[in-house]
Amino acid sequence: MSTPEENPLYSPFFGVMGATSAMVFSALGAAYGTAKSGVGIAAMSVMRPELIMKCIIPVVMAGIIAIYGLVVAVLIAGKLEESYSLYHGFVHFGAGLAVGLSGLAAGFAIGIVGDAGVRGTAQQPRLFVGMILILIFAEVLGLYGLIVAIYLYTKT
Repeated sequence: MSTPEENPLYSPFFGVMGATSAMVFSALGAAYGTAKSGVGIAAMSVMRPELIMKCIIPVVMAGIIAIYGLVVAVLIAGKLEESYSLYHGFVHFGAGLAVGLSGLAAGFAIGIVGDAGVRGTAQQPRLFVGMILILIFAEVLGLYGLIVAIYLYTKT
């Protein structure tokens, strides 16, 4: 039987905030990446409408960032229960922040690279492969946060 010192009443707050941070920050990053890339796609499609489907890749990659946050938020929410220790709360909060903030940074990077990349691809199609490579490096920043979050999650 656990004591109130081990499982204080406010312990689940940190777990809930971890799930919230995972979802909110990664969704903010994904939204920014989608919006910024979408602006570039709209500007590019005026000159080269045949490239729209080819240049939609940054929007898809930005959406994947939100999925990372969703996965961690669902994992954390699944562990919330009445006998929730302060340790679990802190670890889950850290996991949520890890994936959320790295997703925010990755979304910013994807948005900026996607915007400039699709505009550049419209002028010089050979830039497409370079844009994809840079987008992969931006996406992997969010993946690093997911890996750290899952590692922290398994520590509970």
